[in-house]
Amino acid sequence: MDNGDDYEALPTSKFTTHLLAGAMAGMGEHCIMYPIDCVKTRMQSVRTSQQMYRSVFGTLRTIIHNEGFLKVVRGLNVVAVGAGPSHALYFACYEHLKKKLSSGRPGQSPLVNAIAGSIATLVHDAAMNPVDVIKQRLQMYQSPYKSGIDCMRTVWHSEGSLAFYRSYTTQLTMNIPFQVIHFVTYEIGQEMLNPTRKYNPKTHVISGGCAGAIAAAATTPLDVCKTMLNTQESLILNNKNGTSVAITGMINGMRTLYMKEGLSGFFKGLRARVIFQIPATAISWSVYEFFKFMLTNQVNTTDSNNGNGLAMASSKLSLKGDQQ
Repeated sequence: MDNGDDYEALPTSKFTTHLLAGAMAGMGEHCIMYPIDCVKTRMQSVRTSQQMYRSVFGTLRTIIHNEGFLKVVRGLNVVAVGAGPSHALYFACYEHLKKKLSSGRPGQSPLVNAIAGSIATLVHDAAMNPVDVIKQRLQMYQSPYKSGIDCMRTVWHSEGSLAFYRSYTTQLTMNIPFQVIHFVTYEIGQEMLNPTRKYNPKTHVISGGCAGAIAAAATTPLDVCKTMLNTQESLILNNKNGTSVAITGMINGMRTLYMKEGLSGFFKGLRARVIFQIPATAISWSVYEFFKFMLTNQVNTTDSNNGNGLAMASSKLSLKGDQQ
């Protein structure tokens, strides 16, 4: 098959292909960019950001110098396990819904992309939210947890199972607009740079990076609140009587953040988030499109060979019949 064919329209671009390509994209994105994700979490921390962390790469150097290199990859194994299945569902749902909602009509519809991205986000976040809770608690300064398993057990016993979904509504409130902006911007970028929808790594990287940057900048305030809900830092949980009170819900999180740090607190880690998302989404889309292309090619090649074999067998039988 010629590489110039419109591989997105091939009948063998199946649900399983999107699942496998999506899993590879999720693991590639999160594992490669994990140190910057750790920096973002530290910079959004109410307890430490103002005193210790002032810039993205300065924070990275500070963590490595004071705590060792392993600290910036602590929790990576948890993310690797969670990112594969969650992104597999994410991309497969998006592609399936986009195809169903467009009803085979040519071209891209921003509304269709937005709806498909929103529903895919519901599925993705349901799988990924517990992973985010564990990951961010391991990333915090002076984290008391020995490992991901220890963190999961401690949170389960001390705060209950609902603690793993305390930030779910905030996550959705953030991720649905993020993914709407992300998918619509990516598809617009592809329409401008790659209107024939051929496999073109350069356009996937550019479109993905731009989509991630715009979406990340627009949703940073909600990401800060999500980090607060996930980490439940003890320094900000004490009320006037000195007892610990959990932060619950987006409104409570926003109110607490505003009381502690004012409006500027909602934009902590903005640069780190944008710096993280540009290469992260570029990697995610380029890896996804690469594996989708390769898997689609492989299946079509196999089907073509099988078809040729059947045709040859049929010809031989026909010749034998004629000879008889």
